[in-house]
Amino acid sequence: MRQSETEHSTAEDRAPGWDAINHALNRIYPRQEPKHYGTLIGLALGGADPLPGISAYKRITPVPHWHFVTYGFSELYEKQSDDPQLSGYGFELTLRLSDPDDSEEPPAWALNFLQNLARYVFDSGHPFHAGHYLNTNGPIAADSDTAIRSVAFAHDPELSAIDSENGRVEFLQVIGLTNEEEFALKRWSTLKVLDVFKDYLPLWVTDLERGSLLADSDVAARLAEGSAREGSSVGMIYTDQLSWEQRKRLLRRPLTQISIGARQVGELLALLPLRLPFGHAFTVVGPDARIVFEPAARNSAEAIDGALHLRLDDRAMRSLVARLRAQAGEYEVEGFPSLLLQVQKTEIRAQDGSVEQVIG
Repeated sequence: MRQSETEHSTAEDRAPGWDAINHALNRIYPRQEPKHYGTLIGLALGGADPLPGISAYKRITPVPHWHFVTYGFSELYEKQSDDPQLSGYGFELTLRLSDPDDSEEPPAWALNFLQNLARYVFDSGHPFHAGHYLNTNGPIAADSDTAIRSVAFAHDPELSAIDSENGRVEFLQVIGLTNEEEFALKRWSTLKVLDVFKDYLPLWVTDLERGSLLADSDVAARLAEGSAREGSSVGMIYTDQLSWEQRKRLLRRPLTQISIGARQVGELLALLPLRLPFGHAFTVVGPDARIVFEPAARNSAEAIDGALHLRLDDRAMRSLVARLRAQAGEYEVEGFPSLLLQVQKTEIRAQDGSVEQVIG
């Protein structure tokens, strides 16, 4: 719902956190009155939407776009959180959305999307941070065929962190990505990949009409060189299907049997060689199980505090990557005869536009 300028002014008079955000925006848009949408009553105060308001500023440079800014992740009114350094969750979200048609109003789906991200944070209690990414389980704009189906978070390139009466607030920009680009983040580093993308996406403007940046050979080469040089910064993935057990055997080492869903095998195979050879562990987490893959001079499997620590030498790691496939079956690892991996068929879940999982 569009707020009137009178309602907005009333809110500013009694909201020091709101004032601090407006002051930061006025430095960038000193002569523009934003289009503001909200009820002034967020979810925490009994309203239907989590965020009391979202402002949208119209931009021409460096490319035509709408610049959205949220109000409500931070404390707009009285200080209530226990952390004296942070205002609420310590951030507000921004989104820059391409506007090639010079529209009079920003698209409603973008406002709904930002509210849905707020619902995720408010319901889970897990805030976003620069370097996080998530998959939206479908097109970022519902009922569209856009290839933008994932988002990452980085500090807004024009809005520095501010200090309000209620504490510090950062501005985290939501950056739309394709699934292929999201996978590139996993293979290297979210912020380093976004830094490469910034050369091709001015101010990280989200464009629903574009294809994958990895179709550009220069982009693909820069990302491949980075991951080959530094490995992956992603130390953990999640899966719906994961279990393990160890069974005693007469006169032989116990058999360690791992079961994983086929859906996650591709990520496991892609990321293990970008973690273990660089001396970093890699963890797979399921609803009721956790497996930590670790680089080691000798192969072993040990249960520690309910998690399986699977230590692999270079030969075993390479064999696992070479033999394992994303199809149902049993797979052995060369040089590790007491290990057996089972891949289970994964049922395809309907895409419903929900947030999947935030990864840092």
